[in-house]
Amino acid sequence: MRVLIAPNSFKNSLDAEEVAGAIREGLEESYLQVTCELFPVADGGDGTATLLMQHLNARPVEVMVQGPKAEEIKATYGWLPSTATAIIEMAAASGLRLLPVSERDPLHCSSNGTGELIAHALNQGATSILLCIGGSATVDGGSGILQALGYRFLDKSDQELLFMPERLQKLAYIDTSKAHARLRECSIIILCDVKNRLLGEQGAARVFGPQKGADKEGVEKLEAALQQFRDVVLKQTGRDMAGLEHGGAAGGTAAGLAIILDAELKNGTDEFLEMTNFNKALELADLVITGEGSLDEQTLHGKAPYGVAVRARALNIPVIGLAGRVPLLKEPVMEPYFDAILPIGNEPAELEQAFRNTKLNLVRTANQLGNLLALQNGKSKNL
Repeated sequence: MRVLIAPNSFKNSLDAEEVAGAIREGLEESYLQVTCELFPVADGGDGTATLLMQHLNARPVEVMVQGPKAEEIKATYGWLPSTATAIIEMAAASGLRLLPVSERDPLHCSSNGTGELIAHALNQGATSILLCIGGSATVDGGSGILQALGYRFLDKSDQELLFMPERLQKLAYIDTSKAHARLRECSIIILCDVKNRLLGEQGAARVFGPQKGADKEGVEKLEAALQQFRDVVLKQTGRDMAGLEHGGAAGGTAAGLAIILDAELKNGTDEFLEMTNFNKALELADLVITGEGSLDEQTLHGKAPYGVAVRARALNIPVIGLAGRVPLLKEPVMEPYFDAILPIGNEPAELEQAFRNTKLNLVRTANQLGNLLALQNGKSKNL
């Protein structure tokens, strides 16, 4: 049996490559006669750029930039000289993973370092930038990125606002006169891992603020800051940041860059699978195994396992999903895409323990899945 193993990362535990390797280990130790092909996938979130760089043979470029709290860090982006394309991951410079839990506070985190990566790529002669924006520590609407690219955020006294998003509520005008000159010669495509819009109950601050460390008061300040940002931009440009699907991605970065830099927002999963020629990998597969930390109805809103399943089922290839968390009851909406969804947990466990045991649980679950498939084929240690 030829099995295509195409999982996303399991958040806070294993990246997509590690997940794929664990599943292969379990299958190869089972009684199933199996040939495994590993094809870890991503949806624009943390790790997307790394996988794209591998698939596209991009050259790594290291740059010293500001981290989310203005600390100096080393970040890497990918460079494709043949097309003058930069592959940049926001999480590399402005990522939640760069901060210990105790220091996560989006009210005081900036996306400036990501802007420095973009500026470096522009100075290299980039005419195309692919920006993967998942996994950020920020809810600043991309204001830090824009500042690093020469945009000046001014209050009503024409004083520049330097500490954002905390002071973004004071925004009165955005001075574009010193914006990086090469931006006019460069197209920017943003791979988004969520569809949320900028504002409201399902917006950037209220949904993602708490995930990034904001308390209730902080969330409301962030909402007010993004609202002010939107109002000023609407007044200056006539374009509404709040109306964009995907606009809430990366704490509103998608909306800010789409309106101010004319960046194109795309579904991260679709773009990743297209760029990496995933359909070619499907051609010889008898079975596809995918998964991520949680598989439920939300998976169907553009997540990587959904994209994998849609393409596999279009070719009548069965799909099995593995996850740390699955619905308690069967969800009929999942059935057209997944033949089976299996949880990997072995016992009731605290979240931190579950994270630590992710690899062992994946290996064991894949091993037992392999044995079941072998039994179906009439092969078992007891037959």
